[in-house]
Amino acid sequence: MRLPSLSTKAKLAAVAAIVAVPAVALPIAFATKDGGLPGVGSGGDAAYAFPATPDHIPDTPVRVNQVGYLPDGPKRATVISDSNTPLPWQLKDKAGAVVASGESTPNGMDASSGQGTHTVDFSAYQGSGHTYTLEVDGKASLPFDLDPKAYRQLAIDAMSFYYPQRSGVAIDDKIAPGYGRAAGHTADTPNGGDTKVPCAPGSCDYSLDVTGGWYDAGDHGKYVVNGGISVAQLMSVYERSPKASQARTLRQPEAGGKTPDVLDEARWELDFLMKMQVPAGQKLAGMAHHKVTDVAWTGLPTDPAADTQQRVLKPPSTAATLNLAAAAAQGARVFKAYDKAYSDKLLTVARSAFAAAQANPKVYAPDSDSTGGGAYGDTDVDDEFYWAASELYITTGDKKFGDFVTASPVHKSDVFANAFDWRAVGALGRLDLATIDNKLADRERVRASVIAGADKHLATLNAQAYGQAYAPNGGYDWASNSQMLNNLAVVGTAFDLTGEAKYRDGVLSGMDYIFGRNALNQSYVTGYGEKASKNQHSRWYANQLDPKLPNPPRGTLAGGPNSSLQDEVASAALKGCKPQLCYMDDIKSWSTNELTINWNASLAWVSSFAADQT
Repeated sequence: MRLPSLSTKAKLAAVAAIVAVPAVALPIAFATKDGGLPGVGSGGDAAYAFPATPDHIPDTPVRVNQVGYLPDGPKRATVISDSNTPLPWQLKDKAGAVVASGESTPNGMDASSGQGTHTVDFSAYQGSGHTYTLEVDGKASLPFDLDPKAYRQLAIDAMSFYYPQRSGVAIDDKIAPGYGRAAGHTADTPNGGDTKVPCAPGSCDYSLDVTGGWYDAGDHGKYVVNGGISVAQLMSVYERSPKASQARTLRQPEAGGKTPDVLDEARWELDFLMKMQVPAGQKLAGMAHHKVTDVAWTGLPTDPAADTQQRVLKPPSTAATLNLAAAAAQGARVFKAYDKAYSDKLLTVARSAFAAAQANPKVYAPDSDSTGGGAYGDTDVDDEFYWAASELYITTGDKKFGDFVTASPVHKSDVFANAFDWRAVGALGRLDLATIDNKLADRERVRASVIAGADKHLATLNAQAYGQAYAPNGGYDWASNSQMLNNLAVVGTAFDLTGEAKYRDGVLSGMDYIFGRNALNQSYVTGYGEKASKNQHSRWYANQLDPKLPNPPRGTLAGGPNSSLQDEVASAALKGCKPQLCYMDDIKSWSTNELTINWNASLAWVSSFAADQT
């Protein structure tokens, strides 16, 4: 459910509609092995089981990465204190022995949190072990590890998130213990599912089978523009580190096959994206429908298999068509070594979609269409054209796509000035042009632009009291956590291009914020950290509303602080909050605490990068 692109009037109307939906618990049949809480210490697969986070964690002014630090990486903490003089600190191991000590560095007032802060840097200590604590001026942090494998499981969990998000198929409890459920939106579900979805009234006279794909977020919608960036980042996990991807076994039915698991997961979404293409012989043939959603919002909780709302295809858009073209072109490249026929099919679809977008360059999805699903409106598609042409050029080498890239107004613009996301995808094309072998005439300039972007994000990170690569003017945006991670992906790419340690260390240090080195002492990833998010907005991971239901799977990223506070719960509780404090771990706070496929894609990329740094 996305509303960030709406006008103020449209936002208010959408919020009113969502708030008006009664939170009626409809039947949800999740399987459990022992009757306990699925996925939260209820037995079953240890990869899914994680200890329940207590509702009240003793607060501490010493903010650390609650997951851990790599022994040979940067190790920093932030301390809340108004003292103008350095404070003494001690690093203690599990037995309580002091293994390092020193003094903090005062930072003064931090604008993003309204807190006086100090920084502690204990990078010089390179020992390893579990359950360390950092004591500053007699006050102890939450525990953390110093472990060269600190991020290996996270990389698997972040990508395994997608299997329980699959639409149109039953989720196997043996594969995802505690998350087994009936198939959603199939022909035998109450609304007839996605097997024969009609177009919105007055937009076309056909229906399509659009089964499959991933549910976009905590709702039942499936959106091409958000599916595009999500599947692209998963495929990029493979492209930046093929050998590591081949070695990572995900929790999915296809695990262990000849194709790397991350590509098997990507294929599930690529198949859906291709189904959204307008058939030959129809008006706008080759274009892609913008989304498939319910005609009205469903309540919380609602299992996908119990959805009673009619499904509808929304009209095609240029942005969706170019997302299809870009993702399919990249897919053709990565699948070529594993399934030549599938690769050829993807490339044919990519070419036809790009041609259709060129023939229909200004077909925009309206910002106001947020009934039953997020609007995802976008009236600037220069960046989508650039991304799609970049992927087609890298995959095919065709001069016409290379010429399109270099002629694009995006090609020499600063695509890294702000964090990239589903609406601003020019950076995706730029990153791939820089890292994937191609013969673009000014490729060295492209690579230099990535390094310059990384330097800018690194400077921001080093200037922040909490070490985040993110400092927008006027407050934190919707999905601030994902935006931070995407900035770190740029920094990580600079390391891949240069091998310079400052970029590697920047990514590792920037991740600390996500796992607890922040103003709220909050880890934003389910199952990771002493105080971790667990009530992300979802219609079927809804334990907060029904104890028989699970929390989101381990490795699920929460959207994070959002100064706009669009939902009723957050706006009532957090009015006037400083940017970092505009968050609450509540299932009804969809503007600060939703889960989405594109946010987890950014986590998957960055955690995979971190896992490779051992």
